Amino acid sequence: MLDRPDFPTNEQVEKASHEQLARWYRFLPSGNTPEQKKIMDKIAKRFKASGGMTPEISKRIGFGGTQ
Repeated sequence: MLDRPDFPTNEQVEKASHEQLARWYRFLPSGNTPEQKKIMDKIAKRFKASGGMTPEISKRIGFGGTQ
């Protein structure tokens, strides 16, 4: 079990949209536990495979994560 409620589960990462992956990729901390680090690695892998940070996605999520 994750000790941080802001970290997604593996299932959430599998189902996440490109935009949601971008938000997690940009704004989640790197992780403190081995499980969190595995989730961050999965987010990064899926995010990059889906096209990575495009100018459009970057503009939509913004620096603060809101539109």
